[in-house]
Amino acid sequence: MQHTVVELVEKFQLLPHPEGGFYKETYRSNEQIEHNALPQRFTGNRQFSTAIYFLLEQGNFSAFHRIQSDECWHFYAGQTLHVHVIHPNGQYELLKLGNDLTNGETFQAMVPAGSWFASETAKGGAFSFVGCTVAPGFDFADFELAKAAELVELFPSMKSLIERLCRL
Repeated sequence: MQHTVVELVEKFQLLPHPEGGFYKETYRSNEQIEHNALPQRFTGNRQFSTAIYFLLEQGNFSAFHRIQSDECWHFYAGQTLHVHVIHPNGQYELLKLGNDLTNGETFQAMVPAGSWFASETAKGGAFSFVGCTVAPGFDFADFELAKAAELVELFPSMKSLIERLCRL
């Protein structure tokens, strides 16, 4: 069955996401990890885990950002989602979420904590409907939206990609 963006936004009550696209938090653990049990990069207690639905339409993108936790992506519907990852050591990785397993796509992929990443629906696709699970749980205190000039200074070989997928 084919779904439309409008159907998915309405069905799952998706809201605009600050980095681009639409999202809906679907899970936030009731239990927390105490601040003193977490690595120093965290500024307070965090839930064990959180999960969201995330929807991107062709022509929109999720801007380069990073968080302090690992983020596991899950493919649900639509077309291939490209997740562009720049690891802290400068290594670039393209994660292809989708159901075309013979062409290197996968149903799940991991973005490690502290990596810069952005995503977009692959060319020719209308939309990508995915999910993200974060552990320790997502908190906006751990979210950093990239500034293109600063990211290009760190990773000049990726200038065109960075400038295309940044909003600041």
